[in-house]
Amino acid sequence: MNEIRNFCIIAHIDHGKSTLADRLLEYTDTVKVTEGQMLDDMDLERERGITIKSHAIQMDYVRDDGRYKLNLIDTPGHVDFSYEVSRSIAACEGALLVVDATQGVQAQTISNLYMALEHDLEIIPVINKIDMPSAMPDEVEDEIVDLIGCRREDIIRASGKTGEGVRQILDAVVDRVPSPVGNPDAPLQALIFDSVFNSFRGIIAYFKIENGSIGRGDKVKFFNTGMEYVADEVGVLKMDMVPRDRLGTGDVGYIISGIKDSKEVKVGDTITHVARPCTQAIDGFQEVKPMVFAGVYPIDPSDYENLRASLEKLRLNDASLTFAPESSAALGFGFRCGFLGLLHMEIVQERLDREFNMDVITTVPNVSYMVYDKQGGAREVHNPSGLPDITMIDHIEEPYIKASVITDSAYIGPIMKLCLDKRGELVGQEYVSGNRVELTFMLPLGEIVIDFYDKLKSISKGYASFDYHIDGYRPSKLAKLDILLNGEPVDALSTLAHHDNAVTLGRRMCEKLKELIPRQQFDIAIQAAIGSKIVARETVKCVRKDVTAKCYGGDVSRKRKLLEKQKRGKKRMKQIGNVEVPQKAFLAVLKLD
Repeated sequence: MNEIRNFCIIAHIDHGKSTLADRLLEYTDTVKVTEGQMLDDMDLERERGITIKSHAIQMDYVRDDGRYKLNLIDTPGHVDFSYEVSRSIAACEGALLVVDATQGVQAQTISNLYMALEHDLEIIPVINKIDMPSAMPDEVEDEIVDLIGCRREDIIRASGKTGEGVRQILDAVVDRVPSPVGNPDAPLQALIFDSVFNSFRGIIAYFKIENGSIGRGDKVKFFNTGMEYVADEVGVLKMDMVPRDRLGTGDVGYIISGIKDSKEVKVGDTITHVARPCTQAIDGFQEVKPMVFAGVYPIDPSDYENLRASLEKLRLNDASLTFAPESSAALGFGFRCGFLGLLHMEIVQERLDREFNMDVITTVPNVSYMVYDKQGGAREVHNPSGLPDITMIDHIEEPYIKASVITDSAYIGPIMKLCLDKRGELVGQEYVSGNRVELTFMLPLGEIVIDFYDKLKSISKGYASFDYHIDGYRPSKLAKLDILLNGEPVDALSTLAHHDNAVTLGRRMCEKLKELIPRQQFDIAIQAAIGSKIVARETVKCVRKDVTAKCYGGDVSRKRKLLEKQKRGKKRMKQIGNVEVPQKAFLAVLKLD
């Protein structure tokens, strides 16, 4: 155990974690690096240049005083994947805090650092990209010293591109990161921190052994689900999985036991022996709390069961995805999915398409609200159509976030205007260093889920970094906006909006639908209503047949008789006719912003 070190790499997005990991793998002769970001093995990760999944890999580092086993976990940097980071941190004793020499400390750097400190990890600060012409290593060093209170000589200067400083990093990991603690003779306790689905071998669970040891052929059971299995294969994670006969305390590895049902493996569960079980489970990670909800529906209704199977397999690989069945009058059967943010939602949609060949429609994203009725009862509502009658509601509370924006002082004005327009309030403003400012806002989550991040990036020319965490619920003046077609509400188009913006939003939705709904042989009234009050209306005019074309003379009463007859027919048709909303109209309304 004295020769094992478990550590992860944490940083803000684009600070060069994966490139630095490549150099570490190369230096320890673990793998021959043939292309950049070897650990990012998903097509999507390579295309977008971001890490989506945490990746574990074992390296052997030899120096004069012995041979060390280093288990490295490379983590994502985007705020939407912070749950992946929390899982990686739970399996480690130390962390490399990587900061870009050209950008300095940014929002996600601070957020991930706090997460690591909560787990009492040993922090090794690294300044990356010092080979860049625009690098400012001295200023960034000052920022790191202010942030974590370390000594200047503890900070390692490195470059993921040239390989400078890699040896110092490996030495620092061996010297500063504590080896895992645990009792090799105690009953087995292993924490599952990730899992993947393999169509040939079933579900593969990744674990870290806290106490005891596990060998091939052992009878094991999962503590929380109570299911028992035989360990067909155990081993360590290199670029591929390498089987071993036995793994001991402190090791990070994988187990294959022919599990086919995704419900039987829960991330955060404990593996123990059937013959000599442990008395309690390891404290896992906190349950994930999704922030953004959206309906996901198959384009072809017969694909509903395939979509369910695809989502279950995807959840194995991405434990922060939650889903429950729901149905809509307009879109048929589908699932209400919970995501950690908009990028997460986009990635899930893309992965369903690529990995499972599923074409899906995603409805407009919204957040969960707490609805209090007049009897004092409270319930959580994820979908506007799930709201009780307006006469029963006492008040509605919406989730608020505490957002931290780090930016150049030149962009303070436009960023403040953006946040105040989104009903935000400024809580704090402090200078981090030089002309870099940290602004803290309280913002309603519902206002930032659509386009806030994109707007923030464009007004700050990409300089502002953004990080947030949930800060409870607050009462808010919200109104349910319904869209009616000929008096019939369309459930998939109803939204919850703030009272001040609801009328404008209703008017814009009506105008958009007027362009997209095809004309019928009768007038179609498109109305936006808040409760029983109509706030906007547009009419799709009917297609008229010229019934008076055959009258080429004679008395005007002949024309009037024919027009009256047509009018009666239209009235009857309107009573029995129904309006089909084309798919195009849904998608256009969702992209209204």
